[in-house]
Amino acid sequence: MSIRLSKWMVMPAAVLLLGSMALAQDTSASGSTTQSSGTTTSTPAKQPTIAERKENQQDRIANGVKSGQLTAGETANLESKEAAINGETRADRAANGGKLTHSEKQPINRQQNQLSKQIYQDKHNAKTAQYGNNKVGERRENQQDRIAQGIKSGQLTAGETAKLENQQRGINQQVKADRSANGGKLTAGEKQQINKEQNAASKNIYNKKHNGKTQAGTKK
Repeated sequence: MSIRLSKWMVMPAAVLLLGSMALAQDTSASGSTTQSSGTTTSTPAKQPTIAERKENQQDRIANGVKSGQLTAGETANLESKEAAINGETRADRAANGGKLTHSEKQPINRQQNQLSKQIYQDKHNAKTAQYGNNKVGERRENQQDRIAQGIKSGQLTAGETAKLENQQRGINQQVKADRSANGGKLTAGEKQQINKEQNAASKNIYNKKHNGKTQAGTKK
C-alpha cells in the first residue's frame, strides 16, 4: 500500500518538472522572459534615421528605374520631391549646429512617408518604361541603367537625377510624337536628331556622375 502511494506521489512531481523544463526552453529560445520578474518583455524595433530612410527611398527609386517600373517622368517627379526634402533637411541642420530638433524631424518624416507611398504607387501603376527592340530603344534603356546605377551608388544626387530624367522625358516625348506622325516608325532624319540628343544626354549623365557631388553619406 505504501509503495503504491509513493508511486502516485512521484508521478505528478515528474510531470511538473518536465513542464518546467519545457517552459524554460521556450522562453530561452524566444528571449522574451526575464529571470528576475518572470514577465514578458519585447525589444522595441529601432526606428530608421532620416539618413537611412533617404537611402532606402533612393534604392527603391533606383530599382524602379532599372526594372522599367518607373518612367522618366515619374522618376523626375519623385526625385524633385526628394531633392526638396533634402534641401529642407540641410537648412534645418544649418540653423541648429548640424542637428535636427524633434519638431523638425516630425514634418520631414511625414514628407518621407508621403514620398514612400508615391514610390509604391508609381512602381505599381499601369505605366512602365517602354524601350522597344531597336537602336533608339536600346539607347534609352542604356541611359536609364546608367542613371539607376548612379542613384544606387550615390554618385547622382536627387536634384541631378531629376534634371537627367526630365531630359530623358523630353526625348521620349519627341520619339512618341515622331512615331505617331509616321505610322509608328521614325524617319532616318528623326533617328539622327534623337541620337544627337541622346549623345548630349549621355555626356550629361557622365558629367553629373563625376562632378564630385554625391548623396549625403556616400563615401567618395
